[in-house]
Amino acid sequence: MLAATCATLAACSSTPPSLVNVPVMAAPAPTPMFLEQPANGAIFQAHMANSTLFSGERRPRAIGDTMKVDIAENIRATQKQTGETSRESKLASKGPGGAKAGTALASLINVDATASGSDSFKGSGVTETANTFNAQLAVTVINVLPNGHLLVAGERSMGLAGGVTTLRFSGIVNPRDIGAGNVVASRDVVNANLENVARGDVSDASSRSWLQRVLARTLSIW
Repeated sequence: MLAATCATLAACSSTPPSLVNVPVMAAPAPTPMFLEQPANGAIFQAHMANSTLFSGERRPRAIGDTMKVDIAENIRATQKQTGETSRESKLASKGPGGAKAGTALASLINVDATASGSDSFKGSGVTETANTFNAQLAVTVINVLPNGHLLVAGERSMGLAGGVTTLRFSGIVNPRDIGAGNVVASRDVVNANLENVARGDVSDASSRSWLQRVLARTLSIW
């Protein structure tokens, strides 16, 4: 019983899972100490640095290489919904008459009754969401896919006034989308995951404790 209670409390107090579920750092492959360089007389050699003949800028292409991601996300969504219904019903029934008033037959034949009813509904709702995020983050090539695309990930942490803010990013980059300075825009990254999490006194004060979450789920009867 005690073990089950401890397991339940541990599950309630656990932090939500991170969106970036890949390593944020990968060491480059070690370079062989002795590398034979065949002299075939060609200008391009397979072992030469990853740069063009007209520029000395090295492009990321191997595990452990670094690059920068220019994060510029601006999401705006608006939803508007309006509903209106109306219904009106009337019913009238009148008997043929002919029976003498006050008799038992008159109550059955001289029927004169009317009924009416109506109901209506009118509702409207508007939802608007606007999110803007601008930052620049250095990432590392974690893996190279068979088609040559690069799986990148990285994080940056900053501590201030007893709190820690961490920015994490991961995604798949097409080497053709890498611009000058080895910078790629976040809108060109496939399966991009971006999160900004905070830890500290301010974050703890603005979130509910595990006991409050348990009571809110178990004691709510409406």
